[in-house]
Amino acid sequence: MSTLTDEISRRRTFAIISHPDAGKTTLTEKLLLFGGAIHVAGAVKSNKIKKTATSDWMEIEKQRGISVATSVMGFNYGDYKINILDTPGHQDFAEDTYRTLTAVDSVIIVVDVAKGVEQQTRKLMEVCRMRNTPVIIFVNKLDREGRDPFDILDELEAELKINVRPLSWPINGGAKFKGVYNIYEHSLDLFTPNKQRVSERVEIDNLDDPRIDEAVGEADAEKLREDLELIEGVYPEFDKEEYLQGKLAPVFFGSALNTFGVKELLDCFVEIAPTPRPTKAEEREIEPEEEAFTGFVFKIHANMDPNHRSCIAFVKVCSGKFERNANYKHVRSGKMMRFSAPTAFMAQKKSVVDEAYPGDIVGIPDTGNFKIGDTLTSGEDIHFKGLPSFSPEMFKYIENSDPMKAKQLDKGIQQLMDEGVAQLFINQFNGRKIIGTVGQLQFEVIQYRLLHEYGAQCRWEPISLYKACWIESDDPAALEAFKKRKHQFMAVDREGRDVFLADSAYVLQMAQSDFPKIRFHFASEF
Repeated sequence: MSTLTDEISRRRTFAIISHPDAGKTTLTEKLLLFGGAIHVAGAVKSNKIKKTATSDWMEIEKQRGISVATSVMGFNYGDYKINILDTPGHQDFAEDTYRTLTAVDSVIIVVDVAKGVEQQTRKLMEVCRMRNTPVIIFVNKLDREGRDPFDILDELEAELKINVRPLSWPINGGAKFKGVYNIYEHSLDLFTPNKQRVSERVEIDNLDDPRIDEAVGEADAEKLREDLELIEGVYPEFDKEEYLQGKLAPVFFGSALNTFGVKELLDCFVEIAPTPRPTKAEEREIEPEEEAFTGFVFKIHANMDPNHRSCIAFVKVCSGKFERNANYKHVRSGKMMRFSAPTAFMAQKKSVVDEAYPGDIVGIPDTGNFKIGDTLTSGEDIHFKGLPSFSPEMFKYIENSDPMKAKQLDKGIQQLMDEGVAQLFINQFNGRKIIGTVGQLQFEVIQYRLLHEYGAQCRWEPISLYKACWIESDDPAALEAFKKRKHQFMAVDREGRDVFLADSAYVLQMAQSDFPKIRFHFASEF
């Protein structure tokens, strides 16, 4: 009988983040391949049939070749239970990624060897830094021409503001790429380009071993020894504690597409990565080992199964054991709820689970009961915090193109907003609905999904706004005066909170100086 502590210690829950096109989804697939969760990688092109990546299952993702929604995948690897959250790399979906980072214990960042660190990666690293999340870096695409590995390491330190320590080292790169020396395990892996098969490993005793010269040639062997000597001289010894505190990032090199360097990453990861960590709630800190169950909703996804119009709330288990059919308290509403069909995920394949432990992600069928940030417990009133919505930067009026389908449109908008895809504001002056997003692509996704999942047609109309910000004041008279003066620019969000729609940076600045008693917020957590 495994105890709660045993189950917790074998869990590893992490997110993979990167800039678009750095190879994140490919890496996710290869990890699943090693876990035996899939048997053939999505990159295989057989004749003319192109299988789409396992973790990208929404129609629009297949068409665009980008990940739009965070996918959750669980699998066993040896004695470990691994939960991967694959996040959208596209910056228009950054908010989904920020929220996902609240549900993981560590992160793997994928960097393209040719492009180095890109802006999106920097932003996400800031979120990791705020939460002291441990980070491992995988430098990808070594079979293509790229930059010198030492330059990449310097850039990682400068751009991500974190100390790095290579745990594997490439032998040449691009067309001459011969393999990787595994510093962590002192072994040599030779590269043969093959998407399905793992390359061969040469066991060596030490760096002077003549087998290295035989395997890669004398010149490359000599360079490898020099590089490694330099690494030992420049970089501190790998210290697991520093890594767990988020101060040191181990770096691996490889090619995810060719399944190269991935197993090394995975083997080291399960050994050093943190088990589920305590979660901060407003009331107190919650330890995973506590007997009582607690968890929070970090994501809601509509229509995982196009045949059934259902939403699924993704719950991260924080403490205790989640059990099917047990009674749990939905803290915001105060109601007790039972879940007869909670699911675990393998991309879009779902299976009903009887129990789940801290670190696991459970999908709960949702008929409109949940919002992002909701807490479920065995009875205690706890509120988890840190799931902000950010102030949107792009706005459009949403209008119904088909008056016969008004109901479908409303339902679709409600469900997509519950998912946190975008934010809905109702203009108090003319009653029109305004959708706010952080990126242009979200408007296309909303329009596409309303049509294909709800049969509703919408059209967008331009509105020129600079920012939406939540306002509050301790002085009701001042608030009233502000709303009167700005009545054309006042809206409410779905919670009924006051939102000021500023049409330029200047207007916002003037409002802030003219109304000192009003507080302006740029994130919904205040």
